[in-house]
Amino acid sequence: MPTTLGLLGTGRLGSAIRDLADARGDVTTAWAVGRGTPPADAVDVAIDVSHPDAVAHHLAWAQATGTPLVVGTTGWDPALLRDDVGVPVLVAPNFSLGVALVRRLASALGGYAASAPVDVDLAVTESHHRSKVDSPSGTALALREALAEGAGRTSDTVQTTSLRVGGVVGEHEVLAVSELETITLRHVAHDRRLFATGALTAALWLAGRTAPGRYTLDDLAEDTLRHLLAPTARPSLAHPSAAPAAGSAA
Repeated sequence: MPTTLGLLGTGRLGSAIRDLADARGDVTTAWAVGRGTPPADAVDVAIDVSHPDAVAHHLAWAQATGTPLVVGTTGWDPALLRDDVGVPVLVAPNFSLGVALVRRLASALGGYAASAPVDVDLAVTESHHRSKVDSPSGTALALREALAEGAGRTSDTVQTTSLRVGGVVGEHEVLAVSELETITLRHVAHDRRLFATGALTAALWLAGRTAPGRYTLDDLAEDTLRHLLAPTARPSLAHPSAAPAAGSAA
């Protein structure tokens, strides 16, 4: 049976999610609401890509109806999500697994900066379309936190800049700059279908969770990305000047 989906938000991303869901056979969009109270029709999972002011109401609705909820809306107070929410809730400021990878790399880059022999300046920059309300973006804040944690610094030491221009879908850069080198991690979203695909992937994953509580895209990404960053065993190489052990062949 297809997973039944409720959509809270009918803007650009909400419309892209619905279009993608309609083209698939494993998801059925039961309803989509732009404003107001969600319908009483039960769904397997709901996705909130609405407005920051509506998130508290949608969390209460999810708890009252027992509906797993994916929250992609940014700019709301995370304190609204209590530990005893009672249903599975996945919060993701960005639905791209590529961004999840960059966040992991940002943490490693912060660790590299912490061990550098010279001072390293850390920064995050982001650009979005002119209609995006929150600034910095939720993704930029997550990248800044990962970079700062990796470096053993507080997040307010990481310079953060934002642009709201034209129709930019989303661009993020993580920088570590010293007098010796510059290292840049860059992610550019070309199409909102990237986030729509990730949102549906997250919804299908969350619909299969039985334990209530808070989840993030990292929980989903862990199985996908863990092997990419796991250390690989390499054979040890003897120093060229090391003399052969006694009794070994010359």
